[in-house]
Amino acid sequence: MSKDDSVFVGHMLDTAQKISAKVAGASRSQFDDDENLRMAVVHLIQTIGEAAPRVSQPYHDAHPEIPWKAIIGMRHRVVHDYLEVDYDIVWDVATVNLPPLIVELEKLVPPILP
Repeated sequence: MSKDDSVFVGHMLDTAQKISAKVAGASRSQFDDDENLRMAVVHLIQTIGEAAPRVSQPYHDAHPEIPWKAIIGMRHRVVHDYLEVDYDIVWDVATVNLPPLIVELEKLVPPILP
């Protein structure tokens, strides 16, 4: 893994963990009622999608367990269709899709030693 790849994969992991922390313990109705939470989650999803294409193609090819195209596609949806953001999909990404992605990204990012 190149230094740049490790930086971007680490950024994806950190950002995904931030989303998980933000929705932890929140119900769907709380999410729907909290505009700041919705905006934060959408922005963080966008950030993950910004980092993903910066990871090299050889790294993408070596790690097909990461849904690179879906991540990048989701970024395009929240950026280009910002007036039509489907919060059902955003909620599912945050609560269903991100936990297994975090597990896979954690396998790729070496722990920081004290």
